[in-house]
Amino acid sequence: MIAKRDYRPTDLAKRLARRRDDATPSKAGIGLLDRWRRETFTLPRAEAREKAQEWFSRFPKAAYMTEIEWWRELDDGLIEFTMRRLPSAD
Repeated sequence: MIAKRDYRPTDLAKRLARRRDDATPSKAGIGLLDRWRRETFTLPRAEAREKAQEWFSRFPKAAYMTEIEWWRELDDGLIEFTMRRLPSAD
């Protein structure tokens, strides 16, 4: 027979609080819940397109949820962008 332990609401509250505290961002700004791998590039337009295609080939969207998280065109014509993916098979 499995021993039944009496759980109180405070036990549950403490357990949930501990999980929340473990998942909050650290002082370095990296939270345990944010498991994305990000890399930012600044390249000419053609090279930026090649780099994005390389990422999508290397880390397929279906497995890694790869995406261009953010991008902008700089005054000098360069493209600055951030690629994001999950570390599914790292």
